Amino acid sequence: MELTKNIFFNTDKLVENSTVKISYTGRFFQDDSKDVYIHFGFGNAWENLQEIKMEKTELGFQAEIDLIGTETFNFCFKNEKNEWDNNDGQNYIFPIESVHVNEDESQELSLIVSSPRRLRKAYIWSKKIKLAIYKIITFFPKLLSGNYKRKIKE
Repeated sequence: MELTKNIFFNTDKLVENSTVKISYTGRFFQDDSKDVYIHFGFGNAWENLQEIKMEKTELGFQAEIDLIGTETFNFCFKNEKNEWDNNDGQNYIFPIESVHVNEDESQELSLIVSSPRRLRKAYIWSKKIKLAIYKIITFFPKLLSGNYKRKIKE
């Protein structure tokens, strides 16, 4: 999900006590910087301030971050030349949703969190479509060349 230009998260919303993958395709990625760091904190006072080196991929610079704060997720980027991308001095700030659960829901939530995430329907459909195209590509040449023979029931 794109929340602002050139910044993407792997989730629809930011939730406290979860891990989020952030992808950055902004100025430093476009300028082909070698190293990019995400400088981040939580809340208005930038509590738990950290800086992590992001991994460069074909999809941009990426990093996984544990959302431990409950108010906002604040961050900016810097490269190896100590140049900053801080949203024109405004920083990038996104709200974090808090989770309130009672004891019964807490047990259910721990089971959900401990089990692997299910693949999204779009991903599964894309795999099915790719498989169907592969089968069509391999079946038609056999059919046209006459190498395809029907199974005869005895």
